[in-house]
Amino acid sequence: MLADYLGVNTSELLGEASGTSPGAVRISVLGTIPAGIPIDAVEDVLDWEEIPASWTTGDREYFGLRVKGDSMYPRYLEGDTVILRKQDTCDSGDDCAVLVNGNDATLKQVILRGDRGLELRPVNTAYPPKSYSPAEIESLPVQIIGVVVELRRKIK
Repeated sequence: MLADYLGVNTSELLGEASGTSPGAVRISVLGTIPAGIPIDAVEDVLDWEEIPASWTTGDREYFGLRVKGDSMYPRYLEGDTVILRKQDTCDSGDDCAVLVNGNDATLKQVILRGDRGLELRPVNTAYPPKSYSPAEIESLPVQIIGVVVELRRKIK
């Protein structure tokens, strides 16, 4: 049903499409993620990227997102693709895709605080960090959806 909804065949959805390198699987680049002020997360399939099949052992899942904005400049540029491991926790200092209010996605460095709160910190100092208390994390909610494991940048 998911393949029909996305307009692809099951083989493409599972990364089995022809043209996939040996030992690789295809993952979808689901949309853009702002590296600035959070805006609605987009779940359209924009592109496909290959990752090593070995990454997916132990039921680990990955997805790609396209960077939009400049709050994480110079680490990430608008148009970059980040590959993320799908998970809802991270280590302090990890760059993560974070959902705020259930549907606003942003790419930020996550700093875990001792009080179980967190701070979403941009690299670009023109943007202020945003802190959330444990109560705000629960009520808004604020949810980590993936940790950046790789950056892919196209030159042309």
